[in-house]
Amino acid sequence: MSNPGTPTFDQLRIFLAVVDTGSFAGAARQLNRAVSVISYGIANLETQLGLILFDREGTRKPQLTVAGRAVLTEARGLAEGVDSLRAKVKGLLDGLEAEVDLAVDVMFPAERLGAILRAFAAEFPTVQLRLHVEALGAVTAMVLDGTAAIGLSGPLFAGVEGLESVSMGSVAMVPVAAPDHPLGRMTDIAPGAGRDYTQLVLSDRSRFTEGRDFAVMSPKTWRLADLGSKHALLREGIGWGNMPLPMIEPDLVAGTLIRLSMPDQPGGIYRFAGIWRRDTPPGPAAAWLIDRFVAQSALDPSSAELPDI
Repeated sequence: MSNPGTPTFDQLRIFLAVVDTGSFAGAARQLNRAVSVISYGIANLETQLGLILFDREGTRKPQLTVAGRAVLTEARGLAEGVDSLRAKVKGLLDGLEAEVDLAVDVMFPAERLGAILRAFAAEFPTVQLRLHVEALGAVTAMVLDGTAAIGLSGPLFAGVEGLESVSMGSVAMVPVAAPDHPLGRMTDIAPGAGRDYTQLVLSDRSRFTEGRDFAVMSPKTWRLADLGSKHALLREGIGWGNMPLPMIEPDLVAGTLIRLSMPDQPGGIYRFAGIWRRDTPPGPAAAWLIDRFVAQSALDPSSAELPDI
């Protein structure tokens, strides 16, 4: 049974250069080497592996053999891995974070978040991102205990010692119900009518704001820890509740949810802020994220008719 030798990374680079340029001369130009060095490197690689990688007979351009095509896939994977390693090490030497933990309020529009994180992945390919989507005070709690380096929080961070913050836009929260819900069937909703029906309320999974209620008017509540579940139960007509407008706009168009004109519960503006601990300022990648969120917030539509939540 044959045991192939271990090729060097330089030999693999020469092999890939020949494949990519289509010739030994092209590889020599790409790597700034003599053609004889390229030829010698390929010969040594074939000896190491015990395989013929190029068919050089009857053609001006070296053609990959069956064995060469099989080796090519592995060689590319190894080369990409080494390139990734070198990029990550360079980033660390330059002060770039190896990973960023980001906690985001569940009310933040998913479409905007996805666009920013897609740009982040392109800008910082070596930085791993851990995304935590949480409700209410949980974002602030994660930043305070160091689980997240930066947070995109709702207004509940206000007044917390040790945090720095910057405004990151807002989202309109509006009361909705299914069209077959009693409130959904009302043309004119009297003040206080919402108190007669079950209100679906997002609960806080952290201890930071445990026991506090936000925008709750009905004594009859169902409390849910997940915004997606709240959305589904609203569509089922189980209760009424406030939802971020971008999330339920398709429902309003389709008629699966009705925006309620409640004189004493018109909804409101839910404002976001980027937060981080004062004693651990964000690194280059985290700072880039903060800047991008701030820039995007300038595009928020005006909702001056609604009060702040």
